[in-house]
Amino acid sequence: MYTRKIESEILEALDRQAAVILLGPRQCGKTTMALDIANKKKGIYLDLEAESDRAKLQSPELYFEQYEDQLVVLDEIHKMPGLFEVLRGIIDKGRRNNKGKSRFLILGSASIDLLKQSGESLAGRVAYIDMGPLHVLEIENNRSALERLWLRGGFPDSYLASSDHESFMIRKDFVRSYLERDVPIFGPRVPSTSLERLWTMLAHKQGSILNASDYARMMEMSAQTINRYIDLLADLFLVRKLPSYTGNLGKRLVKSPKLYIRDSGLLHRLLNIASMDQLISNPIVGLSWEGFAIENITSNLPWHAEIFFYRTTNGAEQDIVLKFNDGKVWTVEVKLSLNTNSLSKGFYQSIEDLKPEKSFVVYHGDERYPIAENIEAIGLVGFIEEMKGKKG
Repeated sequence: MYTRKIESEILEALDRQAAVILLGPRQCGKTTMALDIANKKKGIYLDLEAESDRAKLQSPELYFEQYEDQLVVLDEIHKMPGLFEVLRGIIDKGRRNNKGKSRFLILGSASIDLLKQSGESLAGRVAYIDMGPLHVLEIENNRSALERLWLRGGFPDSYLASSDHESFMIRKDFVRSYLERDVPIFGPRVPSTSLERLWTMLAHKQGSILNASDYARMMEMSAQTINRYIDLLADLFLVRKLPSYTGNLGKRLVKSPKLYIRDSGLLHRLLNIASMDQLISNPIVGLSWEGFAIENITSNLPWHAEIFFYRTTNGAEQDIVLKFNDGKVWTVEVKLSLNTNSLSKGFYQSIEDLKPEKSFVVYHGDERYPIAENIEAIGLVGFIEEMKGKKG
């Protein structure tokens, strides 16, 4: 079994705020986590997708008044967006009565309207926490578990499936459910076939620079429509738009974001890769590992760090630039395998440009060793632990 590291962050946020909004894709474990927290705090849980639970909130002020000393978990808040305005009044009243903390844990599966609604109604009253699928610090600490997580992705049902085939079929159902159920709920009316085609194209171009005009030409749509579809996939936590590092370096930089399918298991489903043998023999394997590493690093990013990529028009490049609030920079190149010839001239040029405090090459191994002055090879788990240990 696994332990979700984010639970302590949620509990800490509940201790300082009246409401905490937990955002993440469907089936990533939000409800399981919320039920566990509600049980520990002797709170109550309402599933707003259930008509019976929505009926309890016909007079929400009266209902919440009964539980003013208990945590209330509101799952799938998008079903009753009008509650945000009600919650603001209840929270303000609670503050006046010295009951201003640990009132509501709110769960949502998309960041689009939810953030806008809560930002307008609950400004200064809410903490936001993003929760993704399982990451490498939440599973068994061995090579077999790491490769299973890489192949199957971090959605718990997929990761814990009894076989690779069962995991693949779970992800097949997941993709269909998102396209046919969630997109119509959260986004504008988008033909599911068009969105699936674009999603699959993005999978084939994992880690590429966003060029909406290229996708528009292939799909016979406008670039504006393509950007809208990609934004929808990003808002549903399915695609990551990794921003370019644009520090004042006097260089001509690539400024468009890189695009990654966030969950490696969904990437492999979109590419019909069902086993580790198929993955290792597929040309996408290196970019799959790159995206997997970036997503796990991002999931464990310290509060005092931001993540970017770096590329100049002259070919200097780093897969990851971490910028810390003390002004220091770390650079990270991601490699599936590492040999003396695998680091390009552009890699060394980027280090000369950025002058990082530390430089790492994260590879598919466990040993840590120096490559050159101030450059180390390190495994993914080792790097995440090093990063989390940096003081803010």
